[in-house]
Amino acid sequence: MTKNLVVIGAGMASGRMLEHLFEAAPGAFTVTLFNAEPRGNYNRLMLSPVLSGEKTYDQIVTHDEAWYEAQGITTRFGEAVTAIDREAQIVHGARGPVPYDALVIATGSAPFIIPVPGHRLPGVVAYRDLEDTNAMIDASRPGARAVVIGGGLLGLEAAAGMAARGAEVTVIHLMGHLMERQLDPAAGYLLQKDLEKRGIRIHCKGATKVILGQDRVEAVLLEDGTVYPADLVCMAVGIRPETRLANDAGLEVARGITVDDQMRTSDPAIYALGECTEHDGQLFGLVAPLYDQAKVLAATLAGDQAAFRPVQTATKLKVTGCDLFSAGDFADAPGREDIVFRDPGRGIYKRLILEGERLIGAVMYGDTADGAWFFDKIRTGADVTADRDTLIFGPAFAGGAPSDPLAAVAALPPEAEICGCNGVCKGQITRAIEGGATTLDAVRGLTKASASCGTCTGLVEQVMALTLGDGFAANANPPMCKCTDHTHEDVRRLIKSMGLKSIPAVMQELGWTTVGGCASCRPALNYYLLADWPLEYRDDRQSRFVNERNHANIQKDGTYSVVPRMWGGVTTPDELRAIADAADRYNVPMVKVTGGQRIDLLGVRKEDLPAIWSDLNDAGMVSGHAYAKGLRTVKTCVGQQFCRFGTQDSTGLGIRLEKLLWGSWTPAKVKLGVSGCPRNCAEATCKDIGIVCVDSGFQISVAGAAGMDVRETVLLLTVATEDEVCEVTAAFVQLYRENARYLHRIYKWVDKVGLDWCREQVSDPATRAALHDRFMLSQSVFQTDPWADHAARPAEWSPIADLSLRAAE
Repeated sequence: MTKNLVVIGAGMASGRMLEHLFEAAPGAFTVTLFNAEPRGNYNRLMLSPVLSGEKTYDQIVTHDEAWYEAQGITTRFGEAVTAIDREAQIVHGARGPVPYDALVIATGSAPFIIPVPGHRLPGVVAYRDLEDTNAMIDASRPGARAVVIGGGLLGLEAAAGMAARGAEVTVIHLMGHLMERQLDPAAGYLLQKDLEKRGIRIHCKGATKVILGQDRVEAVLLEDGTVYPADLVCMAVGIRPETRLANDAGLEVARGITVDDQMRTSDPAIYALGECTEHDGQLFGLVAPLYDQAKVLAATLAGDQAAFRPVQTATKLKVTGCDLFSAGDFADAPGREDIVFRDPGRGIYKRLILEGERLIGAVMYGDTADGAWFFDKIRTGADVTADRDTLIFGPAFAGGAPSDPLAAVAALPPEAEICGCNGVCKGQITRAIEGGATTLDAVRGLTKASASCGTCTGLVEQVMALTLGDGFAANANPPMCKCTDHTHEDVRRLIKSMGLKSIPAVMQELGWTTVGGCASCRPALNYYLLADWPLEYRDDRQSRFVNERNHANIQKDGTYSVVPRMWGGVTTPDELRAIADAADRYNVPMVKVTGGQRIDLLGVRKEDLPAIWSDLNDAGMVSGHAYAKGLRTVKTCVGQQFCRFGTQDSTGLGIRLEKLLWGSWTPAKVKLGVSGCPRNCAEATCKDIGIVCVDSGFQISVAGAAGMDVRETVLLLTVATEDEVCEVTAAFVQLYRENARYLHRIYKWVDKVGLDWCREQVSDPATRAALHDRFMLSQSVFQTDPWADHAARPAEWSPIADLSLRAAE
């Protein structure tokens, strides 16, 4: 006896299920197919080529009218199902009821719309069906401005499609890199770089605040104040299972419609299939498991034994011509090991994640040819110990002997190119060495080898080692860390010359050997980038040491010290009362005067930091940056106002200098002193920068120290006015910011570059003015009070909840 089968939803999964069912049980069911869209099954994955104009809708139809007619399917397209009567086993459509013996719910998923003001304006679309696609095609005329919110796969396909039709497209993505669920930061950087080459603007770490417009969308305003004009806004920020019918019918629904291994819901006559389902706590979005579900459900309906068993899937995608692949688990975790290969010249990045003897994850960009081979090893859990040394090179090198870089270089012919940037071959380097160039700098100076991107530095050194034998001495200036062969100086130079403006960009283009760097290189890179690109680079808090992350100095017992800024060491009764009140309110165990003429509140609990900052802010005080690689204090004496020997207003000058310099990030901490006379009560002659006032003007000296090393300052310049003191000091600090190695104090840097060179730079009026201007440009961004920024988000400093205790309770 033929049974009535009703299917709600004509997506890819339901179409595949019907194909299997008609093969397994021909004539067993009379099928009615509902679809809210006015059309039948088509390949939604191919909407992107339709949007870009590479395909038409007719070319992506999977089941046409002739197929439905041949299978005897009653189609109810363009008709929404309004209710399911489970007791009577009837589906109610807008044009009438249909009884069923078996019902399949395949309603797919619904796009998530961010409920920001303006999200209902005409011109705001999602990207789920042909109607959305056609809306974007209509709006994508040449010169039109489109904003895509969401840098996942769907959003990027929408962006690429509209860009291909001539629209000016901007992608706004909340996270730090594109497709963060499929790609790590390095691969995300390469994808962004490729998309930007195609003319698509990418704005990461962008949070949408308002969609602006009167009668229709006109622009998108972000939380950081950026405004992007828009004729169309596409929201592609995610999907969620479409479960409304199932909820109304009283079926068991968690995040999706709950199904068992046979795709049966909590009602034995009702099945569910596709993105609307939840199986064993898991949701599904990729097509492979949906097709597995279709096969299982068709067998179940046909009376055969079958069970859905989700299997691990790989993501091999081609986003607008960019090859990328990811599979398995690539999150950082204890006990895991990374193998990384980068080819900056060809834009290739490969990363394998090992746990013990097994490969558990892979991320590839630019060359994904071996993706299937890696995926098979992940899926099967094969022991890769034997192939460990050559695993990253794929099946072509599987089982080969471990590579010997020196032997490989020795085998190269003289005409083999070593430095691709400058076209320098092995023979040129060898001749330079034989001609007397016995250091890397000398070889670089004669041949230009490794003088551009620098990724061939290791190769050049290997050629030197082969040529010089025992006479070769490794570079006296060691690499920045174990993640790279480049020195700090090389990295600084290459960041500027190559225009690298993010940490993933530096690591990819300079061939970092690790995935995300280490505790040594990340803080240094973060500093170099913000110093060189103050307007473009965004400070990465996670790349800072703990004191800078928490804007307070951590103590041996885990509490923190809080030091408000006291300009020039001067305070007021109101500030002192506020400090005393804060000490009482937060049970501060010690209040101490520091050597830098400030007051330190010691023993503050981490969770109290935002509140105590807020209280001190209310009293007019800002962070003293006592934790920072930046300006700490400007120590002053009382000067001519009260002192019989004072020659100038040293207190006023110190306050002026502190208000000029505070907030700036420097390679290491910077301390200043301003003494009103040569008696030097402010101890200016042992500071990083010291000003000694004399009757004729001001002596500016630098490179002092009073810590583990004790140094007296050396005279840099003598000037006549306070304005000149401020300009010279700012210019000198900027010179230090632009040229010093991270964590090198001023005295170490001056020893390296020479005082004469420093003096020459700040003495030249044009150079000094340019340095001063660049310093002020940086201050326009960074001279902000971090306490005020973070006091509004106290949750970030809350202690971690004891979930085990909560569970026990």
